[in-house]
Amino acid sequence: MPGIGKLMRGILRYRTVDRVHMVEQFKKIRDNPEPTAVFFTCIDSRVLASRFTYSQVGDNFIVRNAGNLVPDACKFSYDSATTEAGALDLGCITNGIRHVVVCGHSDCKAMNALYDIRHECDEHSGSPLQLWLKKHGEPTVKKFSEMQENIELQRPLIFQAETENHNFEAIIDPENKYKIQDKLSQVNTLQQLQHVASYPFLKEKLSKNEVRLHAMWFDIYTGEVYMFSRARKVFMEINEHNYSHLLYDADSEMAIKKS
Repeated sequence: MPGIGKLMRGILRYRTVDRVHMVEQFKKIRDNPEPTAVFFTCIDSRVLASRFTYSQVGDNFIVRNAGNLVPDACKFSYDSATTEAGALDLGCITNGIRHVVVCGHSDCKAMNALYDIRHECDEHSGSPLQLWLKKHGEPTVKKFSEMQENIELQRPLIFQAETENHNFEAIIDPENKYKIQDKLSQVNTLQQLQHVASYPFLKEKLSKNEVRLHAMWFDIYTGEVYMFSRARKVFMEINEHNYSHLLYDADSEMAIKKS
């Protein structure tokens, strides 16, 4: 395994190649940064969100954890506070960010682990990773089980959207391209949007369409990035052909329907 010297050599290269340019960017946005999104993604070392979104200084608030999970508000208290809700508060309330993105990915080690323990979520024991996944991944497991039932009935999944009075439909991997754990990862990514919407301090902004929720998914083996289209009910590759449709879908007035 590489040692700490690899990190230090990277810093030396940064000093030579990027530092001057980044300092200039810091100076330009110091008093008026305008970040685009609060971006939740996985801690996996293969997921370089700032790279595949081509982000620059000041562009996004990036929050990383095992499995890109956002704890539901019902599980948030003084004794169980985690950084995800704080990031939403700091980003959307304090800084007025209008978009929240949850980005999952293929071959997610956390989702692979959740799949392995999916029948044990009511057992409050295990490693730190297992406890994290059991506590905050249980809604994903339930939705995943529903997906498996719906496949036989040829029905889409239904997820809550920005408000409790609206939802959207999703067809997971209609071409059956991905392994079952990757399907779980896509379900999980969409489920987190409901968890984001559960926080009371966001409800007014969500109901007024002042904050929008989006799901993305990164295929680490092809390098392609997908965005969920509520209009077409599937994850669509973000490319030159699909860009206009996805942008319209993302910016349109509440592309959701009443439940």
